[in-house]
Amino acid sequence: MIPLKDTFWQTESWQQQMSGMIRDPEQLLRRLQLNPEEHPDITAAMQQFPLRVPEAFVAKMKIGDWHDPLLRQVLPLARETQEQVGYVNDPLEEGNANPVPGLIHKYHGRVLLIANPSCAVHCRYCFRRNFPYDSNNPSQRDWQKTLDYIADRPDISEVILSGGDPLSAPDEYLQKLINKIALIPHVTTLRIHTRLPLVLPARITPALIGVLSENRLRIVMVIHCNHANEIDSHSEIALSTLHKAGFMLLNQSVLLKEINDNADTLVKLSQRLFEVNVMPYYLHLLDKVRGAAHFDVKEEEAQALMNAILARLPGYLVPRLVVEEPSANSKRPLALS
Repeated sequence: MIPLKDTFWQTESWQQQMSGMIRDPEQLLRRLQLNPEEHPDITAAMQQFPLRVPEAFVAKMKIGDWHDPLLRQVLPLARETQEQVGYVNDPLEEGNANPVPGLIHKYHGRVLLIANPSCAVHCRYCFRRNFPYDSNNPSQRDWQKTLDYIADRPDISEVILSGGDPLSAPDEYLQKLINKIALIPHVTTLRIHTRLPLVLPARITPALIGVLSENRLRIVMVIHCNHANEIDSHSEIALSTLHKAGFMLLNQSVLLKEINDNADTLVKLSQRLFEVNVMPYYLHLLDKVRGAAHFDVKEEEAQALMNAILARLPGYLVPRLVVEEPSANSKRPLALS
């Protein structure tokens, strides 16, 4: 990787970096010394799902390389607009498991809260790229309905904060929400799904650590890292800070065509994660969301990859290969031959 010469973002607060993220594909390509005329037909894809990427993530991309694995995750492409059979707006049918605004209840013992609709990066394969955030963005007052739903169900022991990205929300908002969750006696674990330690590592501040630590809940943080190049020195510091705070750190990846669909890349990813105290957890097959068909890796190819990495890594560094299916009572592990 060749770092960008412009490092002004390193002196900005995480809030400034969020507000100053790149939203114009021509600006992104100029940063990487790529000619926008080589991909002139991305306007329609932008209209469906806008570009968002922080400078901190762009700095990890290789200059002059259209095939950089980080760039490919965020760059809008015209083929996103091509309809593909089986690819739909809500591939996991979350709309059927949305009993109150902001809450998804699919699996026994745990619920997911859309804690914040915005995200610091728009990954083109995101299964929630078409999610109805407008109707799932409750005010702080409206959160009481969600909290009552959890309180009325003693079997719920874990609350998952998702989004968007929950860490895109201000500390004050997170503190109020987490403190209210902690008042529900049967909830013991708070799980946070986030990309920010990778795409906006400045977000991991002492104040945030305080917000997450000052309650009785056990904290599990699941980062979403697809390629070892996403972990630079800034992300390493952020993850080290979280680890030292005593949080359990797990990773889940999506298997993405021409990004991480080879054994060498997946082995390096697991090894790099272990170096920064993150345990590989899940490797997901792509959720078949409209606009993401070009990222799909077939099930039999995924199984062959897993066999290859099983032969090269100790078992604790091998993520579980899974697929999520509508109406199933859990993620489905894929059997290996």
